[in-house]
Amino acid sequence: MADYKTLHGTHIEAVASDPSNPVNGQVWYNTASDVLKGFTSNPTGAWAAGNNLNSARRQAAGGGIQTSALLFGGYITAKQDITESYNGTNWTEKNDLNVERNLLAGCGASNTAGLAFGGLSPADPATVGITELFNGTNWTEVADLNTARRSTYGAGTSTAALLAGGYVSSARDETEIYNGTSWAETADLNTARWVYAAAGTSTSGLLFGGEPGSGVTGNTESWNGTSWTEVADLNTGRSNHGGLGADNTAVLAFGSEGVAINEKWNGTSWAEVANLNTARHQVKGAGTTTAGLAFAGYDTAASASTEEWNEPVEATVTFDAS
Repeated sequence: MADYKTLHGTHIEAVASDPSNPVNGQVWYNTASDVLKGFTSNPTGAWAAGNNLNSARRQAAGGGIQTSALLFGGYITAKQDITESYNGTNWTEKNDLNVERNLLAGCGASNTAGLAFGGLSPADPATVGITELFNGTNWTEVADLNTARRSTYGAGTSTAALLAGGYVSSARDETEIYNGTSWAETADLNTARWVYAAAGTSTSGLLFGGEPGSGVTGNTESWNGTSWTEVADLNTGRSNHGGLGADNTAVLAFGSEGVAINEKWNGTSWAEVANLNTARHQVKGAGTTTAGLAFAGYDTAASASTEEWNEPVEATVTFDAS
C-alpha cells in the first residue's frame, strides 16, 4: 500500500498549532496536543429522504427553512386549501387557507409566518390576486396583488415579498413587492415568463428558467431591489422546477418534468451538483444552499415526498489510535 508521502507528495507535518487554511485530505501532527489530525470537506452536498407530507399534492406553494417550513394550497383531484407545517422531522396539518387554489405563489421565513398569493381558484374569473397571511395558527386575507396571476413562484418573507412574471392570458413580466401592508409595482422582468422558479429576498432575488412563450428557457435574472439584470443561464433549461436560497448569490434549482437535475448558483454561474432522489416537477423548495428542503410535486402522480439538502460543514478531525 502506498504511504502518505507517495499519495500526497509530503510527509505528515509536525506543527505546534493547527494550520489556518488546510486543504481537503491534509493530515498533520499537533505537537502541543500530542494528536494526529486531518481536515475533511465535501462541499457538493446531497439529498436525503425526509418524512412524507400527509397529503400528496402538486401545484402548491410554500416557504420557510429546512427545520421550519410551510406548504399550502395545490391540487390533488381538485383545488386545495390544505396547509401543512414542517418542524424538521414531521409534517402536521394546520388551519386551511380561506380560498382554495392551485398554481399559487408563496414565501415565508418559518412555519409561523407565511404568505400565499395569486393562483387559480374555483371562482369565476379563476385567476386571483388574493393574498393571505399565516400567523402560525390562522390565515387572514390582506391586500390583493395589483395584477392577478397564476403559475408563479414567490421569494422573501411574509412582510417583504417578491413576485414577478406569471400567466394571465400570456406570459407576464410585471414585478411586485409586498411591504407587509400592500403590493407595489416596480421594474419589469427583462424576459416575461411563467412556471419558473425563484429564490432570495425582496432586495436580493434570483429568477430562473420557465416558459416565455413556447418551449422552455434557462434564462436567469438577478434582482437587486431596484431592477432585474440578466446573468448566466441554467445549464439545463426547464420549467415547473423548484428553487431555494438565501439571496441572489447562493441558490439551488432542482427538478422539472422527468428531471432530477440539481444546479447550484454561486453568484456568477450555475454548476450541476447532486440530483434529487426522485425526479419530479411542480416541486417546491425552502431553506438555503447549505440546509434546504424540496417537497411535493408530481412524478407519475401527486407526490408526498420530502427531501432534505445538506452540505457538510468543513471540519478538522482528530484520529484515534486505530
